[in-house]
Amino acid sequence: MIHVSEPRTDSPLHYKNELQFLVYKTLNELQIPYQRVDTDEVITMEDCSSINQKLDMKMVKTLFLCTRHQQDIFLFITCGDKRFDSKTFSATLGISRVSFAPEETMHNILGTNIGAATIFSTLLSSAKDVHIIIDSEILQEEYYGCSDGTTTGYLKLKTSDITDRLLPYTGHVFVTI
Repeated sequence: MIHVSEPRTDSPLHYKNELQFLVYKTLNELQIPYQRVDTDEVITMEDCSSINQKLDMKMVKTLFLCTRHQQDIFLFITCGDKRFDSKTFSATLGISRVSFAPEETMHNILGTNIGAATIFSTLLSSAKDVHIIIDSEILQEEYYGCSDGTTTGYLKLKTSDITDRLLPYTGHVFVTI
């Protein structure tokens, strides 16, 4: 079992990367309330169960996908316990089949490592062309749980603050499937 701190409502004292700094700077600028926890390194959705309990919400699963020649890149936000089916995803969007993007591409575009993909990468100019796809089940949840751009920091926010405030701020439009 991983260690999860008590929830806090302040920014970290030290930032682990540029994205994490931008996350808290933006949340504070937009006056979006949040709770956060610090954890041991978390990579899998199974590791998130302790975070879910501590923050009383369900962590989303954020997948970084691309078409064969990386012409189109997607950030797909879905339920943590939901199985991903590439064929169905591609057919639903009417695009060629997608696969998981390479780790180097993830780092270059999202500014994160494996396990830390987050909607907050939309704050980076390198992610300006990423297509945001949100599972309709996520939009039914009051709270949205995700990484703060690291594998050791996790946030709880209102889902409506993500869709109605953060994404418009970044200039990203999302598609619901």
